[in-house]
Amino acid sequence: MTRYRVAIHIEPRRGILDPQGKAVAGALHSLGFGDVVDVRVGRYLVLDTDAPDADTARATAARMCEQLLANPVTEDFHIATVEPA
Repeated sequence: MTRYRVAIHIEPRRGILDPQGKAVAGALHSLGFGDVVDVRVGRYLVLDTDAPDADTARATAARMCEQLLANPVTEDFHIATVEPA
């Protein structure tokens, strides 16, 4: 078994209201960053897991997202990296 560090991005699906993102966009506009068109506020998770190989670590992390970490109705997830820890 090898320990892998898995980085996961979770964000609201397009078309789903993101009030926190709207608030951040409004604050950026009030600070003079008028070029900002849209902001989506999500989560970034990093977890360490033991697995026989990187593909298994990625598949396990995907199952974690599907079952607990991401809401399948309102959020999308993307496994950004799987690297030996």
